[in-house]
Amino acid sequence: MTVKNPVPALTTDQMREVDRAMIEDIGITLIQMMENAGRHLATLAREKLGGKVEDKRIVVLAGRGNNGGGGFVAARRLSNWGAEVCVVLAASPNEYRDAPAHQLAILRKMGIPIVEAIHESPLLRADMIIDALIGYGLRDAPTGVIADLIRAANHALSEANVASGARIISLDTPSGLDTTTGEIFDPCIRADATLTLALPKAGLLADAARKVVGELYVADIGVPPRVYATMGIEMPNLFAEHEIVHIQN
Repeated sequence: MTVKNPVPALTTDQMREVDRAMIEDIGITLIQMMENAGRHLATLAREKLGGKVEDKRIVVLAGRGNNGGGGFVAARRLSNWGAEVCVVLAASPNEYRDAPAHQLAILRKMGIPIVEAIHESPLLRADMIIDALIGYGLRDAPTGVIADLIRAANHALSEANVASGARIISLDTPSGLDTTTGEIFDPCIRADATLTLALPKAGLLADAARKVVGELYVADIGVPPRVYATMGIEMPNLFAEHEIVHIQN
């Protein structure tokens, strides 16, 4: 389903409040939201790969925060659907905590390949790269291993290095984009599509951000309308027909 802008957009602080209200006021757990996010991410990935992922090579780049946890959920589902999934961690496994650590442990028990350092070859051979490195909490330019992974992903999917049809999908926001201002840091993932959660983040709709956001989709993670009402946000019935909506600028 496609809807035309404008739709309500959230700043980074407003999205933090949505997450807080979901957990503390409503009682919807982080694991529940993470499962919803990862399921929708896997569904969009399958759609972008022509409706079938069997034998497709998918590399998931996962940071150690909740964004990475959503990537782990997507990796699990895509593997179940027959994809050849490889997960690249942006930190050592013992740095993953709480819900992301729980999701990572599941992948290990499933036997899904997990690597701790960047390997150029799986990126260069990928039919799709999923960017689950940094969510809406970004405050400055990515550095260290995450910056290296962003550059490697962009390089792998540049026109000179990838077969026709391969792409990058970002979860919630392209890693390296400020979700409030739309400022593009160096480096920043250049996504073909971005699946944001709950509502679009204001920065994703900035004119300058379009070149890194790609096609913008928003997915339902189960936020009750009363959460938005309490914040003074008038929420349309955005997901009445579909759980994933394409936002057309």
